[in-house]
Amino acid sequence: MIEQVKKLLGLSRRKTGNKLIISVEKLERRVALLEDGQLEEYSVERDSSRNIAGSVYKGRVKNIEPGLKAMFVDIGLEKNAFLHFWDAIPAALDSGIEEIERPDQKRSRKRLVAKDIPEIYPVGSEVIVQVTKGPIGTKGPRVSTNLSFAGRYLVLMPFSDRSGISRKIEDPKERARLRKILRELEIPDGIGVIFRTVGEGQRARYFVRDLRFLLEQWSKIEQQIKDLPAPARVFEEPDLVDRTVRDFLTDEIDEVACDDHAAVERMAQMVGEISRRAKSRIKYYDGAAPIFETFGVQKQIDDAFHRQVWLKCGGYIVIDETEALVAVDVNTGRNKGGRDVEKTILQTNLEAADEIARQLRLRNIGGLIIGDFIDMKNRRDQQMVYNRMRERLKRDKAKTHVLPLSSLGLMEMTRQRAQESLSDSIYQNCPYCEGRGVVKTTMSTSVEVHRALNAVMRKYQDSIHDIRVILNPDVLKRLKEEDEELLVELERRYAGRLMFRADPTFHHEKFVVTDANTGAELKT
Repeated sequence: MIEQVKKLLGLSRRKTGNKLIISVEKLERRVALLEDGQLEEYSVERDSSRNIAGSVYKGRVKNIEPGLKAMFVDIGLEKNAFLHFWDAIPAALDSGIEEIERPDQKRSRKRLVAKDIPEIYPVGSEVIVQVTKGPIGTKGPRVSTNLSFAGRYLVLMPFSDRSGISRKIEDPKERARLRKILRELEIPDGIGVIFRTVGEGQRARYFVRDLRFLLEQWSKIEQQIKDLPAPARVFEEPDLVDRTVRDFLTDEIDEVACDDHAAVERMAQMVGEISRRAKSRIKYYDGAAPIFETFGVQKQIDDAFHRQVWLKCGGYIVIDETEALVAVDVNTGRNKGGRDVEKTILQTNLEAADEIARQLRLRNIGGLIIGDFIDMKNRRDQQMVYNRMRERLKRDKAKTHVLPLSSLGLMEMTRQRAQESLSDSIYQNCPYCEGRGVVKTTMSTSVEVHRALNAVMRKYQDSIHDIRVILNPDVLKRLKEEDEELLVELERRYAGRLMFRADPTFHHEKFVVTDANTGAELKT
């Protein structure tokens, strides 16, 4: 997702060449952000696998694991949700938020600690939780009792008594103005708010209206909590199109093109309440060709999701996702440069840092990431690559943490994982290679066939003389062209006869040895 920017769409005439392309189809919705024609952000949502992060549930505690300092909560899904004790304690504000004291603010006197949680939420008790991380692989969702609801300019925290302003707003005068607005807002006791970065420069009435909308939304959720028996979903995070309006349509977006008339009208209505000029930038696309083809998005998506991604300088990166971590290898490729080898290496590494940060967002990669950059002798060059990576990661909506390059040229980083990566949701393991990415060579399979025939013919040399082998055509071709003498030798040694039959449906590594007369499979 794109970073929060400073002003609302339509309030500035600055042109950046940035476009949001939205494709709405029966089975899925897609959003792509193009910056001067280059794909920078890409999101996919399907009804069958919709992201539940942000949704709120009324659950019931099923069991408590003191050793893990966690409990498992039934929220009505296939797998119980995981609630760590620390996620059940009222959270302090993130370090990226400046806390603001409000006049006449009432604070909760008792401060909860982890050991209090089992007493507050015993087995069988009801608990209101919000999904912070959707189900990934075999793991169920992770949840928290610290609820938060994002509006256009505010984030409402109904179970918190703390309020603050995003530190990404750096102008001292603007921060002072926003502090004054925050202190004057009529916020109910026991509820906190955070001013989002996108609120910079906005008038006070926009915050008042946003707060009113969020409080009305919370009132409806409270009613759902009272009416519905656990387990039940009491709030669902908006779909991809609505989230696009809330988070994406900012001053840096010059045009929004969407191929669904109903979605265009819905977006125009939401944005039109704030700015007519913003509304005018939302266009309905009715061309004959698919919208992603027309704007050159589809080709960029196909190119970006290859294992090997080329850089402009001629170098390339290789991305491998494993169970434990994601490994990114940087290579000079065709970028041999001139006499200045160090300059060539630095150029490749800097472009690689740009592309790695972009790929993490595009593929929604989370967890531990290891970047293997080309070795640089100069410490200043290493620092430049590290600084470039930090700068590029600033625009990432997911929380990231990156360490300087090690003496081995490795850069370690982590990225918040709120849902499965895009490759996990779009692709499945190849049923042919079973996810290995490689299959045995015909030579290897031929060796195994020869070994199996030797064992079978020795075992059945007194009872079975005609043996048939069914195998892949490519392996059979190699046996006939290169191993014919070995097969003839087997026939002579055991006084038997070998027959072969090619089956194109057979896996490259599969073969079956049978009795040619009865068809029964022969085991070694």
